[in-house]
Amino acid sequence: MKASIISVGTELLFGQITNTNTVYLSGQLQLLGIDVLYHYTVGDNPERLRRMLRLAYEDCDLVITTGGLGPTQDDLTKEILTEELHDSPVLDRASLDAIEGFFKHFGRPMTENNKKQAYLPSRAVIFANANGTAPGFALEDGARIAICLPGPPREMKPMFENDARPFLAAKSQSAIYYKLLRTFGIGESALETALEDLIGAQTDPTLATYAKEGECSLRIASKRATEAEARAAVEEMERTVLARIGGYVFSDEDEDLAQVVARKLIEKDISFSCAESCTGGMFAAEMTEIPGISAVFERGIVAYGNRAKTEELGVSPELLEKHGAVSAECALAMARGLRERTDSRLAISVTGIAGPGGGTPEKPVGLTYIACAFDGEERVKELRMRGASRYRNRRHAVLSMLSVVLRMIDRYGNILQ
Repeated sequence: MKASIISVGTELLFGQITNTNTVYLSGQLQLLGIDVLYHYTVGDNPERLRRMLRLAYEDCDLVITTGGLGPTQDDLTKEILTEELHDSPVLDRASLDAIEGFFKHFGRPMTENNKKQAYLPSRAVIFANANGTAPGFALEDGARIAICLPGPPREMKPMFENDARPFLAAKSQSAIYYKLLRTFGIGESALETALEDLIGAQTDPTLATYAKEGECSLRIASKRATEAEARAAVEEMERTVLARIGGYVFSDEDEDLAQVVARKLIEKDISFSCAESCTGGMFAAEMTEIPGISAVFERGIVAYGNRAKTEELGVSPELLEKHGAVSAECALAMARGLRERTDSRLAISVTGIAGPGGGTPEKPVGLTYIACAFDGEERVKELRMRGASRYRNRRHAVLSMLSVVLRMIDRYGNILQ
């Protein structure tokens, strides 16, 4: 089965809303063994939408639309789709009851135009909307299939998961299973070189590398008759890959590095604190996004200036005078002082030159030191990051801090073992 995704909404063309629906739907359709050929975006114009639908069906047998299901006059996706697939709208009583119940629940009057949303194609398989007023539906016309979903992601995603996915799964002749191995500390070119023979000889499973914000990912995918067969093929290839680059892999479940680190700290009941200079609290903010982290996160200190490093962490003025705030010695003193003051088992610190100014030939922009003290073991890591992008330097420093913590608590072993 081949698919096109059509996103409807003038606000998308104006750049007022970021279109995340196509990214989500493309990934989900691949898991069902459905090939996505095109992404289209069209405004709230009936004739342009009609032309787009006809164009999409020239190469595809499945079209998924998002948006244009609202109660206003310019919400015409459903009406155009119904006409193009040779059907006519009828009032669906269950949908109308659900819409009326939605307004009653929130104590708001329902305007007359909301009834428009309850008129659906007579042959449609209707998808109830538990998070809004616009129902979705699936409609078939010979070999052509349409899935019509609401635009807001908080409505679209649950509807796809609960209704559209089972509908499409029943029609798919194959299944795709994939794993995303996420790595840190190895560049995309080095990753590809390590796996060059596997990538060059690939048929099924396939391997593809991706780079994103300081980390690289490897996607291993297989398309087979059943999910069980695809899974077995992917897992066999994964074992081969891990034998080569396993030391860099921090997740095979598509988890963020912060999620992996937090889970390990919680599972091992390791209390920790952080002291940040150049990152200004970004590490603490990243960790406190994780539910349950309060069980082990004791304290975060932003010691940006030298006075703060001395008063809050006990870094001596003599050390700062001799080595400077951006030095391995200062980073280690920060970590030691933090551990002593908080009694945390693990203390992580960072100090550096984020840029774009402030660098010297001896200490250029991007020079950063990370220190970690854990159960009597200490480590200092030096980073020399290229470029003067302040955000990228700080972000890479946070990822490096997470990597240092992970390797400390796992004693430099393969974290997937």
